[in-house]
Amino acid sequence: MRITVSGLPGSGTTSLARYLAQEHGLSLISAGEVFRQLAREHGMDIAAFGTYAENDPSVDRMIDARQKEIGEGTDDVVVEGRLSGWMIGNADLKVWLIASLSCRARRIAGRDQLDEEAASALTLARQRSEATRYRRYYDIDINDISPYDMVLSSEKWSVVELGAIVDAALSLVGK
Repeated sequence: MRITVSGLPGSGTTSLARYLAQEHGLSLISAGEVFRQLAREHGMDIAAFGTYAENDPSVDRMIDARQKEIGEGTDDVVVEGRLSGWMIGNADLKVWLIASLSCRARRIAGRDQLDEEAASALTLARQRSEATRYRRYYDIDINDISPYDMVLSSEKWSVVELGAIVDAALSLVGK
């Protein structure tokens, strides 16, 4: 089974992907975690590293190629990342999570110990940077959710409730 979980920053993709991996005994590949680790290795925060990546396509291309290689070549995996639904062509289920900017900024503020106004500004800057890079590198419009099988509100449902909805969909995959 291959599942992708995608969404804008702070939409809960990592939380849902971890939950699904744990509940189903699946491996987890997180493009966002790789990006954050690379930012730390370069001594940058996410926003600064995003700007760096705008000028160095090799950053995204390396992360995305590795995500694609592992995701498509591994059975029993959850692949979490902004583009995972676009990159993992043989996924059994592709999920896109949505939440308002205010909800996402609140989550990011709590996670990164920022005030909500700063988190909102950083989130918007990150979205713009990613949208620019994905369009330039892959001709992908991040707002085009056509590759996804499900679009779920992480603002409306908890991780456990989202997991139950995904489980219901998984029970129908292949039928």
